[in-house]
Amino acid sequence: MTTLLNVLWFICGGFFSWLAWVFSGVLLAITVVGLPWSYAAFRISSFAAFPFGKVLVDARSVGEQIIPGTGIANVLWFVFAGLWLAIAHVCAGVALCVTIIGIPFGLAHFRLAGVSLAPLGKRVQYTA
Repeated sequence: MTTLLNVLWFICGGFFSWLAWVFSGVLLAITVVGLPWSYAAFRISSFAAFPFGKVLVDARSVGEQIIPGTGIANVLWFVFAGLWLAIAHVCAGVALCVTIIGIPFGLAHFRLAGVSLAPLGKRVQYTA
């Protein structure tokens, strides 16, 4: 079921979400200052392409240490990009949830909205 949902998601808009996250990762990688956000954007792009069967978890829950300054970097992200990305994902999620068939895709947009607020320190984990 997750494979079918992922294929439908990718065909019906997930490609553009993936492309936007990859494009923003490339733009951030061009600058030296944007490298931490670039790595996070590339990690989230894989989630944005195929979100079903995956969850985003805090890096500490999978045994990684948080890099000092991650909180400050997430605040900067929130101010300059995160809020607007989250609003876009919430609007897309609400529009999809209006239709019965779009509810799973709307919920995926809500999950992307949550990670858009603070992407640093998140890891993609596969669910069973």
